[in-house]
Amino acid sequence: MLLTREPLSTAPAADPAFCRDIVEGLSRFPKATPPIWFYDQRGSELFEAIADLPEYYPTRTETGLLQRHGPDFAEAIGPGRAVIEFGAGSARKTPHLLRAIDPVAYVPIDISGDFLHASSAALAAAFPGLPVLPLVGDFNADLSLPAAIHGLPRLGFFPGSTIGNLEPAGAVDLLRAMRRLLGEEAMLLIGMDRIKDPARLVSAYDDAAGVTAAFNLNLLTRINRELQGDLPLEAFAHRAVWNDDKARIEMHLEALRPLHFHVAGYCFDMAAGETIHTESSHKYGQRDERLLLRAGGWEPTRQWSDDEGLFSLILASAA
Repeated sequence: MLLTREPLSTAPAADPAFCRDIVEGLSRFPKATPPIWFYDQRGSELFEAIADLPEYYPTRTETGLLQRHGPDFAEAIGPGRAVIEFGAGSARKTPHLLRAIDPVAYVPIDISGDFLHASSAALAAAFPGLPVLPLVGDFNADLSLPAAIHGLPRLGFFPGSTIGNLEPAGAVDLLRAMRRLLGEEAMLLIGMDRIKDPARLVSAYDDAAGVTAAFNLNLLTRINRELQGDLPLEAFAHRAVWNDDKARIEMHLEALRPLHFHVAGYCFDMAAGETIHTESSHKYGQRDERLLLRAGGWEPTRQWSDDEGLFSLILASAA
């Protein structure tokens, strides 16, 4: 509950969008914040650590598909495209794709600027003849691609099942925005996580080492640092639950006791057991994947999955 809207002392250096989203999210009931704000420098580092956990199957499964099907990508996509990667992060999977299809430029997009520039420099060193043109920004917002790729055919690359972080309506909106940004004759290679045993899903988002918990709780550390918050970190616990009705894993931060705290000069209360819903990760069946893409303006043309059917990589053309 928001107790007052009389600012006590706002932090002038704070990102206005971050401040707006967090204050609005904490003012709702139930409380919820957008997952994009996980990714400060520390959050990005923790996410990369999550990708190496034994419980977290998506990264190694998708990486295996990218390694195994390079010749298929080369045949289906062809050379000479500019690759635009949405939410590039460390771009750890990207070299497999770039080696397969021989692109003419690479544009990684990510909201974490320092992390993006470091990974872009490493990729440029690994591919010395490839123009690497990093773009700092939120791929959910309006973006302008670099002038250097004007007129080039484009391949959007959206790995990691990040599309699952959005509500279905929001996912369709994002796919349509990608369709407009990438233009005519564009293609999209996208990763989608499949529906599977709930116990396996929950363990992937609540690992034994507590890395995902640290990733979730780091959001509170960021709020305290950048928005003059005083949230007591020890009074929150990471929770990962499977919502079968909505076919999604939900991550929450649960208050372990009644709380009163401040963020950006605003006062909030939480009851014991109340949560902040910080992320959803929707999982899809094979038909659902295709329906989602078609609703977003893309026509699926090829699909690759692992032997267990855990994860899909889908190639689609602009409809």
